[in-house]
Amino acid sequence: MMGLNVNSKHDLEDFKTYILVEKNFSKHTAKAYCSDILSFLIWMEDMSCEEVNFSKIRDYLHFIQKFSYKKTTIARKIASLRTFYKFLYREKKVDSNPAMNLTLPKRPKSLPKFLTPEEVEKILNNVKIDTPAGFRNRAILELLWATGMRVSELSGLNFGDLNLENNEIRVFGKGSKERIILVTDRAKTFLERYIQTARSLVAKDYKLKEPDENSPVFINNTGYRLQTKTIRNVINDIVKKIELPKKVTPHVFRHSFATHLIEKGADLRVVQELLGHASISNTQIYTHVSMQHMKEVYNEAHPRA
Repeated sequence: MMGLNVNSKHDLEDFKTYILVEKNFSKHTAKAYCSDILSFLIWMEDMSCEEVNFSKIRDYLHFIQKFSYKKTTIARKIASLRTFYKFLYREKKVDSNPAMNLTLPKRPKSLPKFLTPEEVEKILNNVKIDTPAGFRNRAILELLWATGMRVSELSGLNFGDLNLENNEIRVFGKGSKERIILVTDRAKTFLERYIQTARSLVAKDYKLKEPDENSPVFINNTGYRLQTKTIRNVINDIVKKIELPKKVTPHVFRHSFATHLIEKGADLRVVQELLGHASISNTQIYTHVSMQHMKEVYNEAHPRA
């Protein structure tokens, strides 16, 4: 890396280990943070991290303004710098934390997009289940709708995570946090039928070993774990086919699950637990969605509205 201070390069490597091992960041978040810090270090050229003061960091933030990043990206870059310098201060590599007083830009409150139960049913009913892969796809979408799990959690499911007798599935969420989620009887039926009949036929040209507790539940046509990109493509194809005028992603299924539960009166703490949110403030956004929906219904239905 041309122009990068040698000590700073080592600091970045140590920082990566720290956020992955000690802070238990997800690989995705760790990659984003390290990329942010690398950009900062390259901008500093051969200047070391120890020489940086608050004024220098402000210069850097002024420099990145010209790239027209979203507020959310700027917020993450500031969070990366604060975490990096907090780590260096802890390791006694700097005498003070020059990033400590950085303030995060106010993030725009964007309400999550969600589908009505009718729209979800329309998507589910348009999955062609006349092929093994098609039946697998139906089981996947039924699970996303029934459980609100993240697509990465679904892709990562192993047979040892299933406790279908009790309608329970263990998932590993962000930072490898483990939680138990519940499954409806309908989704369980699709999942069991997929496992019993369709799974071995998805990769019919490959000799699959008898699954053990570490075997992936959902596989592709070569017998390997199904990747999240395939699931996204499946949803895109169906939405395009039925001409649904909404952008639908696996995460929209998660938002729809949460919104529907709260509209039906589910306790916020229960929804937080099912979604695996670290903070209830992340879950509260769905109460705003519900209120917005309530207002729309009220304005359409009330004679004096």
